[in-house]
Amino acid sequence: MNPSNSLENGNLETELEMVSLENNEGQLNGNGTTETQPLINEIEDETRRRPGDDTANAEHQTAIIVARNRSQPCFLYLLTSFSAIGGFLFGYDTGVVSGAMLLLVRKFYLNTFWEELIVSITIGGAILFALLGSFFNDFFGRRPTILLASFIFTAGAVVMGVAPDENFILGGRLIVGCGIGLASMTVPMYIAECAPTHMRGRLVTINNMFITGGQFVASLVDGAFSYDKENGWRYMLGLAGVPSLLQFVGFLFLPESPRWLIARGRKDEARRVLSMMRGGTSVDDEVDEIQHTIDKQHGERHGRAGRKPVIVQMLQNPPVRRALIVGCGMQMFQQLAGINTVMYYSATIIKMSGVKDDRLAIWLAAVVAFVNLLFTAVGVYLVEKLGRRKLSLGSMIGVFFSLIFLGVGFLLSAIYSPPLPASTTPLPYNHANCTGYSSCYDCISSQHCGFCFVDDHNSVVSGTASCQVANLTTMSAASWTSCATNKTLTYAYDFCPTSYSWMAFAGLVLYLAFFAPGMGPMPWTINSEIYPIWARSTGNACATAVNWIFNLVISMTFLTLTDALTRYGTFFLYSGIAFLGLCFIYFLVPETKDKKLEEVTDLFAKPFCSWRPVETEREVKYIQIKGHNAADTDVSDVFISGVPSDGRCALENPCTCRQAHFQSLFISDDKTISHSLTHVHFSEMHSSQSTLRSNLYL
Repeated sequence: MNPSNSLENGNLETELEMVSLENNEGQLNGNGTTETQPLINEIEDETRRRPGDDTANAEHQTAIIVARNRSQPCFLYLLTSFSAIGGFLFGYDTGVVSGAMLLLVRKFYLNTFWEELIVSITIGGAILFALLGSFFNDFFGRRPTILLASFIFTAGAVVMGVAPDENFILGGRLIVGCGIGLASMTVPMYIAECAPTHMRGRLVTINNMFITGGQFVASLVDGAFSYDKENGWRYMLGLAGVPSLLQFVGFLFLPESPRWLIARGRKDEARRVLSMMRGGTSVDDEVDEIQHTIDKQHGERHGRAGRKPVIVQMLQNPPVRRALIVGCGMQMFQQLAGINTVMYYSATIIKMSGVKDDRLAIWLAAVVAFVNLLFTAVGVYLVEKLGRRKLSLGSMIGVFFSLIFLGVGFLLSAIYSPPLPASTTPLPYNHANCTGYSSCYDCISSQHCGFCFVDDHNSVVSGTASCQVANLTTMSAASWTSCATNKTLTYAYDFCPTSYSWMAFAGLVLYLAFFAPGMGPMPWTINSEIYPIWARSTGNACATAVNWIFNLVISMTFLTLTDALTRYGTFFLYSGIAFLGLCFIYFLVPETKDKKLEEVTDLFAKPFCSWRPVETEREVKYIQIKGHNAADTDVSDVFISGVPSDGRCALENPCTCRQAHFQSLFISDDKTISHSLTHVHFSEMHSSQSTLRSNLYL
């Protein structure tokens, strides 16, 4: 905007660039204070140099407001980054344990029971403390709970790093799980309560990007320290204490959630905190609105349920009950769609597809983890453009088809599995001596057997195939078999050579490309938004516990399912569950984009299925212009909810506009603005257009 060119022929034409809140808030709010303060100073200097130009001064005031808004993200992104370290720890722990277990098994001679116990005890601790996190958040606040979580995680990492035996490792894993449980339910809620409406989805999704970043870093750490057979596991598990210690120190200097402060009657402190988060602008209206909503919710809560436990009150309150069903359902379908099968067993799945080199499988799994990180960043970009609902629907559709693709890949591998020589005398199936099998796939389906062959670039030399007994401890050929004594032979315990192995890797990449932007972060984002403040801690605790419970179910049943249903059958099962999740999202999940936290609960006042959006329905915002040509209290409200096909909307007959969202704009000065607002013209109007320009003729 150039104020000097605004006055022409007695008419003031003010061209204001209104940036869509759902598409391009970064143009208004994308820079830090180091860039905006010089701009503010320059505008103020220009105003002082032109004291008689009243209309230009009004525009200068507007520019100052816009420039000050740009200072918001600098502090908010800092706050989000320190908060999201909890997500990084979540991702790092789930990713690093697979590589560490390979070394721990050999170091301490662990049996299957101990392997499962060390992995699952962390999830058990996370479930327990996710539920307890509701109490900590309600009574002590979000900030102390995150401090406690980072302290607990640091202590657990130290215990694992110096552990002399498997019992100490088990204890350290339990302690780490407690920290993860607290952080996983608190961090998204804390970020959502601190963020402005138009940035909330993006900032909460950053937490999920840190989760996938932790998984990727874990895959690199696994690869780097896998060569140290003696102490590599100590570095893998112990290094997690570094980011958790950083988070603890950072949160000593970060504020409490302003909404929690208001709910506890600390309104002045909340006003100071919220002003800091909004770049120093006035926050009185926002504080009053939050206070009004909290008072209303508490009145309804106590009038309806008295002093019953919060979870009982939630179940007895229809809108909150619906929100709880949606929140827990989203977390359940996130896990049942198979994400932790992919993350925990990506290397195993790649090996199952026919990749025989362990190290190649590990590094291909690292590539898969990087894809997860990359496409989560895509979700950060899209969440405020497409919205939570559309992103979740599109994500689940892609997950459904990619799981079918994986299933088809394993099915083709089974159908075209290398055959075993036919015996002149048919033999019954015998697991003890591995007889009676007709193909490689049948042979390796038994845990007692493996496929022996001469390898020719991942294909079988004719006449060399046989099914031979396995050593279950080393998962190699039994010492007395020909495959163990003849070095020209290759023993495949858990894979078959096939030309379809590329489909497994491509399927994993395709799966994560669809899952990561939507179903990865959206359950956490939606849960951070949909509960009233009195139920927010308990609702997030329940949903997080559901996530961890089904995380445990999926991780503990994948290998069993591959034995019972075959490998391709398992992925077809997951695809069927993904289809049910797609129906759940379509019929039950509303859109929360561009809604204040205090407004989101109203979405659940209607019965299920009644809120499915009509394309033309959009939230109405206002442009407010205050002038002194009338009384000081005179405010012209322009109700703009849309434009007709010719791109114009007369004030006398407002119409419905697609994708038009505006920030409130206040223009005030001490003089008269003499011309009235006649119409608004949109020069570029497309449903996907990120920037809308309006010419206001005064």
